[in-house]
Amino acid sequence: MRIVTISLTLICLCLFIAARPVAALDSNLITRLASDDSDEKISAIHQLIEDDPAKAITILHALSDGQLALAGSRLIILNGDRASDAISGEKIETVPANTDAITINNRIRRIVATMLSSLDIFASDSKTRLNSARYLARNATFDSLPIIEKALQKETNPEIKNRLMVARSMASLGSSDAAVRLKAVAYLKNEATPATRQLLSALLVKNGDNWQEPDAAVRSTAQASLKEIDRKLAYGENLDRIFTGLSLGSLLLLAAMGLAITYGVMGIINMAHGELLMIGAYATYAVQAFFRLHFPEWINWYLPAALPCSFLAAAIVGMILERLVIRHLYGRPLETLLATWGLSLFLIQTVRTLFGAQNVEVANPVWMSGGITLLPSLVLPWNRIIIIGFAIAVLAGMWAILSLTRLGLFVRAVTQNRSMSGCLGVPTGKIDTLAFGLGAGIAGLGGLALSQVSNVGPDMGQGYIVDSFMVVVLGGVGQLAGAVWAALGLGVFSKILENWSGAVIAKIAVLVFIIVFIQKRPQGIFALKGRTVES
Repeated sequence: MRIVTISLTLICLCLFIAARPVAALDSNLITRLASDDSDEKISAIHQLIEDDPAKAITILHALSDGQLALAGSRLIILNGDRASDAISGEKIETVPANTDAITINNRIRRIVATMLSSLDIFASDSKTRLNSARYLARNATFDSLPIIEKALQKETNPEIKNRLMVARSMASLGSSDAAVRLKAVAYLKNEATPATRQLLSALLVKNGDNWQEPDAAVRSTAQASLKEIDRKLAYGENLDRIFTGLSLGSLLLLAAMGLAITYGVMGIINMAHGELLMIGAYATYAVQAFFRLHFPEWINWYLPAALPCSFLAAAIVGMILERLVIRHLYGRPLETLLATWGLSLFLIQTVRTLFGAQNVEVANPVWMSGGITLLPSLVLPWNRIIIIGFAIAVLAGMWAILSLTRLGLFVRAVTQNRSMSGCLGVPTGKIDTLAFGLGAGIAGLGGLALSQVSNVGPDMGQGYIVDSFMVVVLGGVGQLAGAVWAALGLGVFSKILENWSGAVIAKIAVLVFIIVFIQKRPQGIFALKGRTVES
């Protein structure tokens, strides 16, 4: 009997707890939240977050959207002609007549936005916490300091903790305690970003006779931190220029590699080479569209499937052009120049007819998105890293074909002495077609790489034809090693010059340099070897 009585008592107690209404907010907190005093509102927001972060998210969203109101002593959320209790979420059938909207100014609106983003710092998912910590490291204010301190006490992930410490230092600059500001300024020398530099520079501004930062020790430490940040930023900028130059050089190498072979073998100035790049890019776009239509679940792997398609599409077009037009113009450079220029216009118009005149979208796969963060101010994008690796792989494949295969042996023989090669039984006409197809196919692969970093349109190849010829001439006609050094050198040199003089002046300077270089060394960086060179 006693056991039954105890059981009934426990059941009743559980039912009582379950039936209890959600605890209301403290009336004093509600009063402060509805106050006209901004400081009171901000203080209430901080207390609300500290007391119940989950409840604070709903209330702050409503406050930010202008939907929070006070009905007597009850906090409600208005949504058109509907209303709900801000604490329990219970729907209110009839909207109270005596409701007063709780308004906020721009200062509080900024604080609320920061708070909402900051509340993700308490999420269970480490990726969500990291994104929130990064947001705080960029937008922390003195008002967000309590949240940061609370998150730091709980956080164990080193990367997230590092971002939170940066955020705490930035927020602490608003402290009235000079010792706190001094510690924050000293720590921020490790955060070498333009935003941090601007923040510390603002402390050294003098308004009349008064400094923005009143404490001399803090100003002195800020100057020392600024020097360290400037040093790191300059280092990061130089690394970024070199990486961007290598990336540009890789694209130039892919664009010029095929041209180095065709120009070396046949001596053809192919003005349609840029359009072969364009064909490779559009082949990539076509494969992407096919995957989206038929294999949407595999869309992130369309790029490997596009590799053979872009190579074959450009190679087939190249061989057709060689067979139908270029073959009949050997030894007539002016006619070849005009004919290939006409072919380039024909290919551009054909693509415009098939795909339209507007640029088409070729999206990066998920595995090419994002980048590697080397420094706070330096992120190396994955798409450009992969393109550099892709250029190295294509170069290795090209070297293997030219050095280890029968086709490569014939191509090298024809390049060095066409007449003698023909006398020894090398089918020079067939080699011309295959070499032209190989060079065109490499250009197609270059178009695939270009589609991942630039716009894909009918005119995209026009911007690379002159640069490709500059690489070939500078490196040495028919010389693969020369093309590599010339492409990478021009890429890095151009990016360094652009920082000093702008893109246009840099382009002119590069052209002048190549003209002077060719005057002094007409054979390029690497000269052709063979008896025909002296003849």
